[in-house]
Amino acid sequence: MVLTPLTIVVSNFIAKHTYRFFTKQSVDRGNQTAYINEMIEGVKVTHSLGNTEENIAQFNALNTTLEDSSLKAVFYSSLTNPSTRFVNNIIYATVALVGSLFVLKSSVTIGELSIFLSYASQYAKPFNDISSVFTELQNAIACASRVFELLDEEEIVEDTQEVLKESGEVTLEHVYFSYDERKLIEDLNLHVTPGQTIAIVGPTGCGKTTLINLLMRFYDVNSGAIKVNRHNIKEVTRSSLRSQYGMVLQDTWLKEGTILDNIAYGKADASREEIIEAAKKSKAHNFIKRLSNGYDTYLLENGEGLSVGQKQLLCITRLMLLEPNMLILDEATSNIDTRTELQVQQAFDTLMKGKTTFVVAHRLSTIQHADVILVMKDGHIIETGNHQSLLKKKGFYYNLYNSQFVANNA
Repeated sequence: MVLTPLTIVVSNFIAKHTYRFFTKQSVDRGNQTAYINEMIEGVKVTHSLGNTEENIAQFNALNTTLEDSSLKAVFYSSLTNPSTRFVNNIIYATVALVGSLFVLKSSVTIGELSIFLSYASQYAKPFNDISSVFTELQNAIACASRVFELLDEEEIVEDTQEVLKESGEVTLEHVYFSYDERKLIEDLNLHVTPGQTIAIVGPTGCGKTTLINLLMRFYDVNSGAIKVNRHNIKEVTRSSLRSQYGMVLQDTWLKEGTILDNIAYGKADASREEIIEAAKKSKAHNFIKRLSNGYDTYLLENGEGLSVGQKQLLCITRLMLLEPNMLILDEATSNIDTRTELQVQQAFDTLMKGKTTFVVAHRLSTIQHADVILVMKDGHIIETGNHQSLLKKKGFYYNLYNSQFVANNA
């Protein structure tokens, strides 16, 4: 019993090293998995730029790092059981030696020594059994720590039971928002009346897309309030808020399924006739008819086999079918040819009548007819007005517009 703490000390020493290497192994495996996923998603760009060899070299470096941490983790974890058994055998030998001296002095009989050694062996057995599960235990703890990192993240604020039934008026009052410690939007104030078309322009990183995410409550504001028809959006359910918006982004998304399934994704009870009518409005009907099975053509994940422009037309068709109360258009026609863009824009003009619309624009020529243009820079609205009034001010918008005009003419 006096020598028992030696077993605990040895086990504890090995366990600390085992945990450290299993933690590093978990991190290295995560880095490798993330890199593999990133390269597979960008495989076309990788091949087109001729970076295949560099990517393989980087993967090999990550793989070597993972191999090294895995080898050390397995090595130290494998030492635990043999080491404790070795210590226990030393204890057993010590007991046998001391017992032999007592036998020579006739203080203990040989039978008593044999029984005592048997007890010593049984006493050490639980320590050996416990040490045998140290490997799995340390690995589990190391992996669990990464799971707990995710669980410790701040939870999304729960929805209330209030449902937003009407929309059109949008108000932002002293809105502040930041990503971690990086401030982006500070003291933003805005009032949009029903039916207005609001264009949001500005340089990359000024907060245009972030503002859209805040309106749809993909993010919650740090302070201040966003109100729709005088209802704070934190006091209504997310589903009822988002159902008021129809959104078309520059980045398209299609699910695996038929053309009909994808168009009706936001309105599952839509009839075939309604879907076809929406496709005609969006000018997608002609290319859909040319597909092998028309509207019943089965698409693979993310619409593989369709061009980027065709995918975007399907997303626009989805919006045409919904006919929501408010619209969000983030360069919705950026991947469509000029002739089709003009036709789609006409359909948008019809759809936007009487509806509050937010247009995120990179090409300023597309938002000249907006009721209000918000010019953003570094998270602030620095200029407000329509196209003509902003040009007359000869401020930031004037310079931004002319820089694009000169670039396009060049």
